[in-house]
Amino acid sequence: MSKPDQLLVDVATLVESGQSNQMSLTVVTGGAVITGRLAPEAVWRRRVSEVLTDSARLAEFSAVFTATTRREGPPTHLHFHVARILQGTVGIPETGGMYRVSIADVSAWTVGDFSYYDH
Repeated sequence: MSKPDQLLVDVATLVESGQSNQMSLTVVTGGAVITGRLAPEAVWRRRVSEVLTDSARLAEFSAVFTATTRREGPPTHLHFHVARILQGTVGIPETGGMYRVSIADVSAWTVGDFSYYDH
């Protein structure tokens, strides 16, 4: 596993400490480009749990995401909210999804998210 980019770790730490989901970021990881807003892990977990709870087939998994975990040290993952995987000229899903990405697996990143507009 590669050594995480300290600047990206610092961004993730600030997101975690501020409990804000307004930081837009685009990353390249495993050949995929993911763009969206970062959220603190607790906020991300709560939202994933809510989505699973509302699902007739997946409700039993919601408890996994509500379990409280106390982590020591800097964040190891980025938690994207309202995010898309960029594929050609579209973002998947169009409405945005919830993605968790290991900071150590990010090979490139930039501040801001990319949006496609149909002219």
